Amino acid sequence: MVIEQHHDYASLSRSAAALVRDEITKKPDGLFGFATGSTPIGLYQQLIKYHQNGDLSFDQLTTVNLDEYIGLPENHPQSYAYFMHHHLFGHVNLPKDSIHFPKPSGDSSTFDGLIQRKGGIDVQILGLGSNGHIGFNEPGSPFNSRTRIVDLASSTIRDNARFFDQIEDVPRQAVTVGIHTIMSARKVLLIANGAEKSDAVYRCLKGPQTEDVPGSCLQSHPDLTVILDHDAASRLPANGHH
Repeated sequence: MVIEQHHDYASLSRSAAALVRDEITKKPDGLFGFATGSTPIGLYQQLIKYHQNGDLSFDQLTTVNLDEYIGLPENHPQSYAYFMHHHLFGHVNLPKDSIHFPKPSGDSSTFDGLIQRKGGIDVQILGLGSNGHIGFNEPGSPFNSRTRIVDLASSTIRDNARFFDQIEDVPRQAVTVGIHTIMSARKVLLIANGAEKSDAVYRCLKGPQTEDVPGSCLQSHPDLTVILDHDAASRLPANGHH
């Protein structure tokens, strides 16, 4: 496990983007897992800059996203398909048919099957929920879970209400890639910023490995890089700062 602590969000985002750029450059036809939420926006903005400067191409890449709300049309401003198009996919040369989201309809194992056919996820980008969730694997999610429909925790619904007109509008279910699928990725990049994530960061990286803290599974991953800002890292023992 490599843990980087950065003094601010902009520095965190630049470091995360440089890592992703280098990995795509190494394997331009790879399978990369993307995450939504406010934390990766800076990373995506930086990737767009690399692309516009001619330093990065997405034309051979295949992408899978961690999760999607159930009950929102794809063009809804709060759907994750819309989010990814708005913040990254719509600004780079990624072929439309190379973009994949888990879908609630049909057999969710087809999504895991797609990942297996592509030879597994090369790099999985993760954010972290304040309750320790990764993807929408809420506390209590089995470590051997795969893609499935989940009920969202009340804390997640509260956290996400800021994106909707009212809390009643927040979907109560989502479809998410499972913890087993995340842990099968060859490389995992976890990013977190803000003091409100510091407890979850500590519990995931330094606490006991328990399904009550889904992100704690990452302690067992053979190739995990964690990039944090100063506030998110505030409960960790002091180590390298950037």
